[in-house]
Amino acid sequence: MTAEITRMTDAAVVGGVIADTFRMDAISTWLIPPVEDRPPIQHAFFSMYAAHALDHGDVYGIHEAGELAGVAVWFTAPYPEIPGHDEAVAGFAGEHAGRFGILGEQMEKLHPHEPHGYLAFIALVQGRMGRGLGSQLLREHHRRLDAEGMPAYLEASSEASRRLYLRHGYVDMPELLRLPDGPVMYPMWRAPNP
Repeated sequence: MTAEITRMTDAAVVGGVIADTFRMDAISTWLIPPVEDRPPIQHAFFSMYAAHALDHGDVYGIHEAGELAGVAVWFTAPYPEIPGHDEAVAGFAGEHAGRFGILGEQMEKLHPHEPHGYLAFIALVQGRMGRGLGSQLLREHHRRLDAEGMPAYLEASSEASRRLYLRHGYVDMPELLRLPDGPVMYPMWRAPNP
């Protein structure tokens, strides 16, 4: 079955896929400990970033048999901050907003300043993993970055995703992103491959 990659235009749909995919991962569990609180907060958070990427990056969807199977949200860095970001997070995250702030500070501290493609999120619909769809989404944008001679950066949220990115030419950055009393993330860099 052939998968088709398209540009996405509906930030809420993209946010929903990402929120569902990451609902039980270690970073989400640290950010929002009560599992029942996670879906609405995550949907609002990821939709906000997807909407910003529609203006300052690229948002892709991969489809199988006409059904959305995954998404990728890229920014062209440096990019402007989301207007009203902290107020929006405080509004939808409530008592959990402080942890979003800590995560944001840690990410900002390690984020490179030179121009690059920044993979903010890549997520596959449940039941679609292990079929090469994530690799197809990566290759789609890597081709463009390589043609422009532009490097890429991301923070892998698990060892499993880190291994995927290593296979696609990413290397570990010198410092891990360590959340207080929480999991680590793996900042990674990919040089362009013309």
